[in-house]
Amino acid sequence: MEDRTRYIDSLLPAEMAIRAEEIGARKVAMSLSPLFALSVLAGAFIAFGALLSTTVVAGADGVLTYGVTRLLSGFVFSLGLVLVVVGGAELFTGNNLIVMAWANGKVSTAQVLRNWLIVYIGNFVGAFGTAVLVFISGQYMFGKGSVGVAALSIANAKTGLGFTEALTLGILCNVLVCLAVWMSFSGRTTADKVLAVVPPITAFVAAGFEHSIANMYFVPIALLIKWGAPESFWNETGLAAADFSQIDLGSFIVGNLIPVTIGNIIGGAVLVGIVYWFVYLRDRGDQTS
Repeated sequence: MEDRTRYIDSLLPAEMAIRAEEIGARKVAMSLSPLFALSVLAGAFIAFGALLSTTVVAGADGVLTYGVTRLLSGFVFSLGLVLVVVGGAELFTGNNLIVMAWANGKVSTAQVLRNWLIVYIGNFVGAFGTAVLVFISGQYMFGKGSVGVAALSIANAKTGLGFTEALTLGILCNVLVCLAVWMSFSGRTTADKVLAVVPPITAFVAAGFEHSIANMYFVPIALLIKWGAPESFWNETGLAAADFSQIDLGSFIVGNLIPVTIGNIIGGAVLVGIVYWFVYLRDRGDQTS
């Protein structure tokens, strides 16, 4: 009698590795238009998670402990990757796992780099575009300006990081993000995938690690508030744009985005993708080559 449980049970790691390889090959084969469109969606999805996270922590100082605030921030931020994984979108950090197919010779270096470049640009368009829409909506004024203050505080901390600090926080972040994506490969249902994604994403945000695509929302929304918020916002909050002098384009791109992106690649592609390839796919590649 046929064992039907294999159609309903979650996949085991060796099967997940094969799925990851197959998914990576499909991703690099996508044509430009759908790949870019799905990348824009992913950037917007991550921005929604960042927006929700910012809103939840607004005004929490002095009310909740640091740890509880970070836990809540991370838990709601996981919305972003849930939307990417379940809704279907192309996220640069998750696509670092394409190296599993590359290491097995299923895709070329040029194909991997093409995918990463297109997806990275699309993610930026989606995240930045969402930041512009949020700014125009005036959502940062909610809670007597506390949402905007939270956005400025988050960006201020991110742009104040040193290069090495940002790099290592980026490595740690994408280890957890790619583990979330990796575990989602085991799922056969939507519930499986959501349950796989939420804990690692909650952990990386709660711990204060750095995600390049999330930062494409976090810092631009703060820049827009700093540059364009009306006088009423500053009067309401008792702050001034000069209080956030280190939030600027240079500190965003050079001091944060570049080192965090490099760190994300190391954490996701090397410490997760290559490690799982070595464990589960290396011998299989030898057999099929």
